[in-house]
Amino acid sequence: MSIADLRRDYSQATLSEHEVDPDPIIQFGHWFQDALSAELPEPNAMSLATVGSNGRPSLRIVLLKDFDARGFTWYTNYQSRKGGDLLQNPHAALTFHWVELERQVRIEGRVEQVDPTESDAYFQIRPIKSRLGAIASMQSKPIDSRESLEKQFDEASEEFGDNPPRPAHWGGYRLTPDWMEFWQGRRSRLHDRVVYTRGDDEHWTLQRLQP
Repeated sequence: MSIADLRRDYSQATLSEHEVDPDPIIQFGHWFQDALSAELPEPNAMSLATVGSNGRPSLRIVLLKDFDARGFTWYTNYQSRKGGDLLQNPHAALTFHWVELERQVRIEGRVEQVDPTESDAYFQIRPIKSRLGAIASMQSKPIDSRESLEKQFDEASEEFGDNPPRPAHWGGYRLTPDWMEFWQGRRSRLHDRVVYTRGDDEHWTLQRLQP
């Protein structure tokens, strides 16, 4: 079969600009709960796009760990490539794609590191091996072999045991959205697209886009 022949028609649901919540964070919460209820695999997986000082975009999958009125939070190594990108350009984009529900959510906004106390609290609830891995791995930096990485992990385990502290180079980021799009697949590629834009007065405006 040719890749060009891979297609499906979407027909599960509709999305009306007259029925969504006026607050996109609340609307996101409704859709996220639908993804949880549908028992989708890793419903909190999201694409994170950043742009470095060289103007080149970079994209990867990360896991959402919290969202509220302040924005969308994930955790990572601050010295990773995405950390370096965000240091140079503190704007980013997120995309959730819930294939089984024929839905996407796109989010754009400004990113800041979360308060260290939030990072400390989240770090302490991570599995012990994940905490040790955050200490052992200098994310995105070259290494000569898998064996060397495992040696770094063993050394971190020997040094810190069952109570490793959060390293200063690891913590949370929060994206505060100023633009959010909700996309519902429809038949004949006439998809529903509803966009929220935050103005200078912090008020959200809503409009439908053509597919």
